[in-house]
Amino acid sequence: MEMAEPDGAPRFLMVLTHGAGGTPQTPDVLAARDAALSLGGAVALITQPYRVKGARAPGSAVKQDAAWTEIVAALRAGLDVQLVQGGRSNGARVACRTAAATGARGVLALAFPLHPPGHPERSRAGELRQARDAGADVLVLNGQNDPFGVPEPEDADRVVVLPGQTHALSKDPGVISAEVVSWLRETLLARLAADH
Repeated sequence: MEMAEPDGAPRFLMVLTHGAGGTPQTPDVLAARDAALSLGGAVALITQPYRVKGARAPGSAVKQDAAWTEIVAALRAGLDVQLVQGGRSNGARVACRTAAATGARGVLALAFPLHPPGHPERSRAGELRQARDAGADVLVLNGQNDPFGVPEPEDADRVVVLPGQTHALSKDPGVISAEVVSWLRETLLARLAADH
């Protein structure tokens, strides 16, 4: 785990994770981290337990989700701030599936894998809707040329398709950071201001 905190009390907590075979050190995840830090959020980059153990595949979704929920609960202990959680690809799926259990106010889905390549009939759009139905505001950022597909606008609160990008979302991290800043300002931070 890597934790970054702003000067002073954090305005919110963002917890981010990686795709199935990767680490949190990808351009899109780091761009999201930087966006949250620029707005006064605390950010935790999580390497999921299966990767820490050396496995490349996540295994059971039930076990993966239980581990994620436990990690987020530990991070939130003693913090009285709103939670935004997310990740790229498989990590985005975990964030969507666990939004209700963690009480996430927002879910950031980077390169959400809508379906296995070549199998659009095996849609995972229900996971996005599951997060939205839990009361989380869901932002999806997907590449136009993603072989895993691109969610439809009705599957999330905001779906941004990045022209010329693939599943890696590595071409222009600045665009990702700007989209995340805009989303956080318009949803989470606007509501926090209205509550005070």
